[in-house]
Amino acid sequence: MMEWILVIVGLVILLFAGDALVKGAVNLSLRLGVPALIVSLTIVAFGTSAPELLISVKSVIEGVPGLALGNVVGSNTANILLVLGVPALLATMHTAEHDTRSSYVQMLVASALFIALCFVGVLTWISGVVLLVGLALMLGWSFQQARRARAADAAAAALDDTDELEGADPDMSGKLIALFLIAGLIGLPVGAEMLIRGATKIAQDFGLSDSVIGLTLVALGTSLPELATTVMAALRRQADVALGNVIGSNMFNLLAIIGIATLFGPIPVDAQFLRFDLWVMAGASLLLIPFVFMRMNITRIWGVALTLGYIVYVWSLL
Repeated sequence: MMEWILVIVGLVILLFAGDALVKGAVNLSLRLGVPALIVSLTIVAFGTSAPELLISVKSVIEGVPGLALGNVVGSNTANILLVLGVPALLATMHTAEHDTRSSYVQMLVASALFIALCFVGVLTWISGVVLLVGLALMLGWSFQQARRARAADAAAAALDDTDELEGADPDMSGKLIALFLIAGLIGLPVGAEMLIRGATKIAQDFGLSDSVIGLTLVALGTSLPELATTVMAALRRQADVALGNVIGSNMFNLLAIIGIATLFGPIPVDAQFLRFDLWVMAGASLLLIPFVFMRMNITRIWGVALTLGYIVYVWSLL
């Protein structure tokens, strides 16, 4: 039982620490005069991926790189099949009303680049640099698009968008900002350490590889924030937030998390990934085509299909 307690407690610490770090970093940046747009494209995006990043980096350092790769590939699959499937069971997601084509195409490009690098056999620091360059290009493009959109709409440009920025609080005191930053910076490595120790022990007890644990237990756990966000967005009929959250999270997982993790050590790609898991991730990504390009809504029937697809995938792994 101790290893399961370690995983659960570690995951809870990771989620709260990640949220605290985002709040602290966002409000410190805004207080220093950094524009909200830049904060949303960089600090919030990286901060919300901090648990996955810490797990991946520590996995590489501690000699279980399969956990890092499994975490990212499994999270991307879960984000599409589960994080979009479960909310659709509760309420139809009206994705037809929103245009996410450009960001979706970027996600497909990032997925293709990642899969191509995996077929080299080992993800090295060179692979990481390639992925991080891709991330920089996509962030730069997103920033330019956002600026053009604001320039084209004078009314929108006149509004202060800090109220819509995740974690922003103009009234937050300096002491509270410092407290959030300290809690995040301390909690993230502690939570990551506990989760990796527990997950590794569980893998050994059940005779499972660290890759499978990463694809299932760890991936599902680190996808919980996206699942909670998407459920609330679906209930509030904010389908653009739900779909955009999944697409953005998947891009960051592939480009930023693996890109940074490879700088701490090579990540060998198990043959199982090349034969099966990478193609499941790619197939799940292509399932979004009807919702993005054909402007179909994600109905309850689609929700059932996506959720069942994830259950079958996990069952096949275990």
